[in-house]
Amino acid sequence: MQIGFRWYGEGNDSVSLKQIKQIPGVKTIVWALHDMQAGEEWPMEKILEVKRQADLYGFNIDVVESVNVHEDIKLGLPSRDVYIENYKKTIKKLAKVGVKVICYNFMPVFDWIRTDLFKEHEDGSTALFYEASKVNDIDPMELVNKIGNNPDYTIPGWEPERLENLMKLFEEYKDVNEEDLFNHLQYFLEAIIPVCEENDIKMAIHPDDPPWPIFGLPRIITNQENIRRVLKLVDNPYNGVTLCSGSLGSNPSNDIVSMVREFADRIPFAHVRNVKVYENGDFIETSHRGQDGTVDIVGIMKAYHESGFNGYIRPDHGRHIWDEKCRPGYGLYDRALGIMYLLGIWDSLES
Repeated sequence: MQIGFRWYGEGNDSVSLKQIKQIPGVKTIVWALHDMQAGEEWPMEKILEVKRQADLYGFNIDVVESVNVHEDIKLGLPSRDVYIENYKKTIKKLAKVGVKVICYNFMPVFDWIRTDLFKEHEDGSTALFYEASKVNDIDPMELVNKIGNNPDYTIPGWEPERLENLMKLFEEYKDVNEEDLFNHLQYFLEAIIPVCEENDIKMAIHPDDPPWPIFGLPRIITNQENIRRVLKLVDNPYNGVTLCSGSLGSNPSNDIVSMVREFADRIPFAHVRNVKVYENGDFIETSHRGQDGTVDIVGIMKAYHESGFNGYIRPDHGRHIWDEKCRPGYGLYDRALGIMYLLGIWDSLES
């Protein structure tokens, strides 16, 4: 197991590499070029600059999260081939600086969705929260109109500039179903996996968050059966999954331990975090400690250990504790505590 820590870059993150260096066990910086738009080829000089920064503190940059997939690829439009070619070029460049894993997702329009970025826990900490009724009651076109009529209207987890084309995207996706999305993903994977194999970089698809359809849009990386299907679309070890216990764990019917055991040799990268799920479908992110949420964190780590897992793991979203001001879900303190909890479990299993 190799511990990583997500970092958003100098000037874009409240957490510094100097601080991350002081967390025991962290060897890998999980990074991306966050100023690049989906579909753009990444410039080599920007990639090298991240490597230079990481080298100063002795970190590797083996894991990229994410090289975002352009919507035209998800939609299966003829223009997708241009963006796939750019993706291939970026893969080749990343290989030159030692990248081994690319995490990505195939969620239409929206990435992760929450209704509150700073919901307060009983102990006074705050965390990302999903209130099911609020999402279920939203009419997608009403949402689009609100955004169009109010430039200050935002959605948790989404930058304003990413909302500009919502009307067009909803229209384009109205005839796209789950089967179409699987087919478009297969087309993408068939094009890039040979390049990944040639350059020794594994693709690791991230589950949908939350793992069910949102606003009438299809979502397919939602459960064990669908992950199994994705891995068979291109049955190659370079086609893998980023197994995220928090994303999948927001649906209590998902057996994460079983997934780890089944897919262990196809999980090059893992997110381990906890959520507390309520009977009405709401969920809130908690500490990584197993007893604080619904996800069997100890069982998951035991499954990784017994499977001989030697891939990359990072703590995922943390709470905001001790009055820290930070990017929602990505502060220093709670994620550092999460690492120590995961390492404590691992060390006890090793002994």
